[in-house]
This record gives sequence, C-alpha cells and structure tokens, in this order.
Amino acid sequence: MLRPEVLATLCCPEDRSALTIASNSVIAEINIVIRGGRLRNRAGRILKQPLDGGLTRAKCDLMYPILEGIPVLVRDEAIPLTQLGHNIADE
Repeated sequence: MLRPEVLATLCCPEDRSALTIASNSVIAEINIVIRGGRLRNRAGRILKQPLDGGLTRAKCDLMYPILEGIPVLVRDEAIPLTQLGHNIADE
C-alpha cells in the first residue's frame, strides 16, 4: 500500500485535512455496495471497479479511492460515505 512517508504528505484536496487509510472492513463493505451497483461518487457516477483501498479525510465523511495502488485525489471522484448508512468513525 502507501508508504508512511508518502501518506504523511497527502491531504484532502478540498479542506486540506489529513488523510488516513480506510480499514479493510470499510473497503470490503464499499466493494459489496459497488458490486450491487449502488455506490456513486460525488460527480454522481455509479462506481463499477472495486477499490484496492481508500483514504478517508478527518471528518470521515468522504473517501478518496485507491485504484491499482494509486490514490485518486480528485474532488469529483471522492465517495460520500453517508451512502453506507452509518458513521465509519464509530468503527
């Protein structure tokens, strides 16, 4: 995955908050929703490709996908985590 020194340099492109690696359980849950054709990014596009991982911002409301080992830090590609129906900060 990402080396700690690389992760330390990354931040949310919108609010500049720190990013942390999403847990394996969150990624597994997101990939289930993707397979069901029910997960949209901020641009409204339905995601079709399972994620390798993700980076969540400090508020735990958005996750930036990691695809093929590369973080996609583009605002419209962020995934609103409210779609999961619970707060991942509680996990």
